Amino acid sequence: MTDDLPPLRDVIARYGLAARKSLGQNFLLDMNLTGRIARAAGDLSQYTVIEVGPGPGGLTRALLACGAKRVVAIEQDQRALPALQDICDHYHGRLEVIHGDALRTDASQLVDGPAKVVANLPYNIATPLLTGWLTAEPWPPWFSSLTLLFQKEVAVRIAAQPGSGAYGRLSVLSQWRSSAARLFDIDRRAFTPAPKVTSSLVQIVPDCEPNTSCDSALLQRVTAAAFGQRRKMLRSSLKPLCDEPHKLLECAGISDELRAERLSIDDFCRLARCLEDI
Repeated sequence: MTDDLPPLRDVIARYGLAARKSLGQNFLLDMNLTGRIARAAGDLSQYTVIEVGPGPGGLTRALLACGAKRVVAIEQDQRALPALQDICDHYHGRLEVIHGDALRTDASQLVDGPAKVVANLPYNIATPLLTGWLTAEPWPPWFSSLTLLFQKEVAVRIAAQPGSGAYGRLSVLSQWRSSAARLFDIDRRAFTPAPKVTSSLVQIVPDCEPNTSCDSALLQRVTAAAFGQRRKMLRSSLKPLCDEPHKLLECAGISDELRAERLSIDDFCRLARCLEDI
């Protein structure tokens, strides 16, 4: 994939864009890999794509070269803005750059039609960003898919199934009204600077009519309590939620001798609904 723009290493050198650990930056410079990520998001020709943390713009360029109708890139690092402006000029109005903190930016207000999120998320804000998108109201949300790079350990948790050691709060939040899949891994050496761990691309697709429903705030409380002490039986781990957790479990039809990792997503949703009634 080529777009006649300078190689990313030249862009980084020109604008002094050495990655900063404080911003969770690890730049992906291989345009073959950024193209693979962009293609994994599917047909982009009718979509506004939200990208978080574009840095020197490798994935940004791939998204535009793969035909994204429009890309809105949210970048906190002011040093990256001149490099991103070069991409704006090259693609004649198809890229909009928002200088700001993605955690404080309501991305839903940046789109006015079909949207997808595709990003190599800064590691230090990846999980809170994802949690915010997964618990958005109303549902279905403003995006039709999330295609995101995470540390492999986080990606495994997102897609984990009940009974596995990786299954936890993030698994439940990612799957209670969406489908989540780990698509492929990317070797640490593909990044500059190289992180200590492998990364994985995850895709999450919201269900328009989810099979299970409950209040998202209550589901977050239930999962936080249950997995906060995951080695304990539920009759102990759920004590922060109510004085008599055995009654909560009885209401949901769940044995108080189970541990959190044995519960299905439906089980957690029933607990959240019962908690609302207590």
